Amino acid sequence: MNLKKNMSIITAVAVLQAFTVGSASAQTVDQGEAAVVTPAKVESVEVMKKEQPLTENEVKIKSSTSSKGESTVEDTEASKSAVVETTPAAENDPAAVDQATTTNESEEGSAIQEGTAEDDKTPATPAIPAQVEQPATGTAAGTPGGDLTLYMNSNKMEQDGKSYLAGQPMTVKNGVSYVAIRALVDRVGYGVKYDNKTKETIIISGDNELRFKTNSKVYTVNGESRTMKGPAYQQKNTFMVPLTSITQALNISYKVNQSAKTVVLNLHKKPVASFVISQKEIFAGDTVDYVTSYSSPNGLEITSERWTGRQDSFDQAGTYTISYQVQDSNGQWSDPYSVTIQVLQPNLPPVAMFTTDKDQYKMGEKITYMDQSTDDEGKIEKTVWDNNPLAFFEPGPKTVTLTVTDNHGATDTYSKVINITNETLYNFSDFNLLFTPVGQKFTFNGGEVTSMEKVPYTYRDEASLLIRSNSPETVNTEGIVYQESSSGQTRFMIHHVNNTGKRVKMYVIATNNNPYPAVFEQQNMGFAGPTPFATVAGKLSIDKWFKSIQTGADQKKEYFEPGESKLILTELNKTPMKEGQVISLYSDAFSDYSLDYNVILVEENKDPFEALPTLPVLDRDGVHNRGTYPNATRVITYDQQVGGTPARLPLGDNASDPNLVGTDPMAYTDASNAGNFGVLYKITLSNVAPRTLISFNPRGGKYFGVALVNGQVVQIVDGSLSINTSSEQSVLYRTGSSSESVTILFSAAPGSNLPVNLLFTPLPMEK
Repeated sequence: MNLKKNMSIITAVAVLQAFTVGSASAQTVDQGEAAVVTPAKVESVEVMKKEQPLTENEVKIKSSTSSKGESTVEDTEASKSAVVETTPAAENDPAAVDQATTTNESEEGSAIQEGTAEDDKTPATPAIPAQVEQPATGTAAGTPGGDLTLYMNSNKMEQDGKSYLAGQPMTVKNGVSYVAIRALVDRVGYGVKYDNKTKETIIISGDNELRFKTNSKVYTVNGESRTMKGPAYQQKNTFMVPLTSITQALNISYKVNQSAKTVVLNLHKKPVASFVISQKEIFAGDTVDYVTSYSSPNGLEITSERWTGRQDSFDQAGTYTISYQVQDSNGQWSDPYSVTIQVLQPNLPPVAMFTTDKDQYKMGEKITYMDQSTDDEGKIEKTVWDNNPLAFFEPGPKTVTLTVTDNHGATDTYSKVINITNETLYNFSDFNLLFTPVGQKFTFNGGEVTSMEKVPYTYRDEASLLIRSNSPETVNTEGIVYQESSSGQTRFMIHHVNNTGKRVKMYVIATNNNPYPAVFEQQNMGFAGPTPFATVAGKLSIDKWFKSIQTGADQKKEYFEPGESKLILTELNKTPMKEGQVISLYSDAFSDYSLDYNVILVEENKDPFEALPTLPVLDRDGVHNRGTYPNATRVITYDQQVGGTPARLPLGDNASDPNLVGTDPMAYTDASNAGNFGVLYKITLSNVAPRTLISFNPRGGKYFGVALVNGQVVQIVDGSLSINTSSEQSVLYRTGSSSESVTILFSAAPGSNLPVNLLFTPLPMEK
């Protein structure tokens, strides 16, 4: 009997050490370590194919013949000392787990270890043979209860005061602790099924999926391969896996009780609750929109919720704390999730108000409007006037209306009636010449322009090579839209539309094919887009280009070794172009040696350097212009007086201002730069007469752009408006009471139409 008891103790100690001496992460083990289990002749437990609940006194013990009898766990010598809990240094710290689980069984006393570590390293002890359990081939998800207790070297399990029997005992094989997978997952509430095609046993826990194969150390967790200490195997039709492959993958913590010879799996995982309030600001009296979210780590159904401090609307301003909890189908509540909010005083709408300098005006008399609208937060976001011209030219009462909107969308409107008498101060034409603000337009008789005297200017050229990439303007496929080589002063004009049906990027690749290093200097940059509107892109690119010329903020250098290629003008490729979007770029640059340039369009995720050798050279579209044009800066200096009589200075007309002549290097043909897009005009008018209006008049159609007048950027039309017809003119500048020298920088905006005229009109006398 003593021999039998001693053998029982030795066996239990071996099982305990094999499980507890484990690492927190799976390590590769030689396949040769997976030796065959040597069954020992022991007392067996009578079981059925599926585990059944039974009370403690219902576990039946049968005797088996053996020359060396061993007792079951129930017969093991009980520890006489108190149970002591030891807490690991860290939940997943292998060193802490190893240290906690190497308590010597022979030492007096006992201990409990905790962990989530991978399998054990202690040499294997003979395993107890198990009764037959059929491998699971269908889903068998149970309802998870409380903590699950597994008995070492036994097929007994306990949960919620009930005992269950697995098809095989928890056993050790080559230092690895194994459990019957079907019995375990049924108790923890996971699903299990068998994939006949891949020959894998599958565990499903919520969104997690674990897959095991017989005789393989490799298993997958949500498609990611991991390695176990030992292979999964079949033991008398029961599928056995290392216990910690499941606990580690599903983050199940456990405790090892050396005295009781148990492993307790902690299955009490609380659900998680949270919520957000959709409004950025909450005002007293507003309906509050709560958006909740919750989950159960065990995949349980959420059955109930409760709030503290929630109100559908808050009557008073102040600080409020709101808490939210959910309950799962096991009755366990989540920790409270709390949010503290600040409820603001109710928003007051803005107050619209304006005054005029008078209540009664003559026809053609300038009206001064003074906006006096207010908002309690000082945040009026939008102001809309209705019927507020600078002057009226018909007599009678006129209602002027102002509507203002604050940052919360609240609006207010105010209207005022002013009276227009039968007297006339200025006629329509004289009033607009005198009072239309700079950057705004007015209508006139555009037919008079062609009869105006042309300013007989001459020009000289500054050396600058224009590379104009604008055809095909609408690009239908990936390819090279322009190729050229250049040294010295170079200007790039790039304007294209994406029509490939894909998200694409445009690049400029520069290559130094010289036997010596080269330097590329970017002097300025005007880039706009991607945008669906060609005229918007064109105007913004010119606007930014002029501002960059003024500030010098976009200067940069790139150094090229012999044979090296780099991306330049990288603003172009920062943002992908969607279908139908337009980009527009203007930039001046200088290189000390000739560089080869390729302007390409490719799908956004492609490497431009790898794609370049495979790209076709795209044909021009036959409508728009591309080419390389020398002498792309025209300097116009006119010293005679201008403005004493009506006069015009035409640009882009191919008469007074001839088109640049160049080549299309890809089509091996001559090219003419129609409209002279990309040409920078530097105009100096040394003697503009006193009281002269300088205005902009389109002659080829709609125009949308800017000019630089005496160092100031002037919108040819403010805001998003364009100047549409030859019967409109936009105010650029007015001289004062004496002659002035005026400088104008101008370049035609892509997407707009040429030719255009600068008009010089004497101003009428003020009354």
